This record gives sequence, structure tokens and C-alpha cells, in this order.
Amino acid sequence: MPQPLATRAPAKINLTLHVLGRRADGYHDLESLVVFAGTGDDLWLVPGDKLALEVTGPTAPLAGSHADNLVMKAARLLAERVERLKVGTFHLTKRLPVAAGIGGGSSDAAAALRLLARLNGLPLSHPALREAARLTGADVPVCLEPRARMMRGAGEEVGPGLNLPRLFALLVNPRVPVETPTVFRALGLQPGQGLTAAAHPTPEASSPDALLAMLREARNDLEPPALKIQPLIGEALSLMRETDSCRLARMSGSGATVFGLYDDCEAAAKAARQIRHLKPDWWVKATSLR
Repeated sequence: MPQPLATRAPAKINLTLHVLGRRADGYHDLESLVVFAGTGDDLWLVPGDKLALEVTGPTAPLAGSHADNLVMKAARLLAERVERLKVGTFHLTKRLPVAAGIGGGSSDAAAALRLLARLNGLPLSHPALREAARLTGADVPVCLEPRARMMRGAGEEVGPGLNLPRLFALLVNPRVPVETPTVFRALGLQPGQGLTAAAHPTPEASSPDALLAMLREARNDLEPPALKIQPLIGEALSLMRETDSCRLARMSGSGATVFGLYDDCEAAAKAARQIRHLKPDWWVKATSLR
């Protein structure tokens, strides 16, 4: 039996998300500092003659049909661009909440492309791989090589990797899906219209304190419209800010997941226990971000 290949599909966290404006084509131009969590989904690839997908795990029922899954979309797009691409059956263990602003599906798709690249001896810089990532979804290119970096444009402009200090974090999702297009519509920008706000600060920081100071100068422009659409996001942020030693609390992406930053893993774990006690039905995960 062929040896399976495996990789982690980590949660993507938008520490910042500045909306610069809406382009004539309807897409929004963004600037976002993206990091990746120590928690995520797991993906295996068993080489075989046909492309297939099996999904299990706590959030598998919410992951959509296999035909619509981004793992399959990314694999098909790559197969269309690489002649005689070796494929097989993907086995996805789905743990991350869905439609949660942490790029779960995009990270899964990027993980699938990494495994196919490994199986076929393709570098991650291969043009076909990069194009398949871009066509699969706006967040897939930044997830292809998961490490801290700036993402710009509609997601197609991915900056070089950044050597940021490790952050200790708590992720909380009230288990309500929030659709990204709905949040962007609620932002209310017309094609050609921009937002006038402070520019994104330089994302270089030599220490956690310096990084936190930089983050406080930045923002998530999708947070206000998301709060109007789903008030539970505001409740999650309030609970996060009330935990001991929370240094910063903010929404990730288009929501509904929020993150809190702490000085160490013990403080993040303590905050997780506090919120789980109050909201036992919510998704609560202490982790680290890089």
C-alpha cells in the first residue's frame, strides 16, 4: 500500500485587516498582517489512481459537500495545469469552525496543494501551483507556505515571510457562521470608493511588546460591520477583554472568531478556562501564533 503523506492545515489569523477601498472590479483592496496558529485541521493523501476526499472530525458536518470542498477544487485546478499529475484520496480531519474568519477551508486547500506538490516533486514556487492557489480562493495563496507575512490586494499579493516573535493567544468562536461577502457588503463601499484612515504600520517588531504596540496602532476594518451582522462577536470580544491579563482583543478576518493576546501560555490557558466556564458551547482554543 502506498505510504500516505500528511500535513497540518493551521488556522490563519488576521492580526490586522485594513480595507483601502473597493476596486472597479468589485473586489476590495486590503492590507493584512497574517499569522498562523498552532491549531488546525489535519490532511492526509493516500496516493492512488483517482482523486477523492473523505472528511471526518468534529466540524465535518459543516464543511459542505465533497464536490464543493476547497481541497477538491484546488486539486482539480492543479490537475488541469500539470499533465499526468499524480493524485489520490485525501483524508481531512476537520476541527476548525466553518465560515469563521480563520481561513479553515483555504488552509485545507493550501495543504492539499502542498501534498500534491510533494507527491509530484514540484516546488511550492511552481507557477501552476501558484495559479491553482489563486484561483481556488483569495486566502489560499497566503496559506500555501504558512508563516507570518503581509497580504495585500484581494489576497493575491503575498509578501515575504516575517520573523515575528511568538504570540500566545486565545481563539474564541461563538459557533455562528459569518459569510465574508455579507460583511463586505455591510461595509458599504461603492466601486472606486476608498476608506480614509491611518496607514498600516510597519509589521517589523523585535519583541512581543513592540509587536503589541504596533498592533494597537492598526485595526480590523471589518469588525464594525461584522458586529452589526452578528452581535455575538461583540459578546465574545467583551468576555475576552474581561479575562485576566488580556493585552489585546480583536476579530480575525470577517469573523466570527476573535482572538486575545497574552504574555504566556499559562495566561492564555487560564483565559480559556474562564470563557469555557461561561460559554461551554463555544469553540475555545488556547494556542500560539507565528
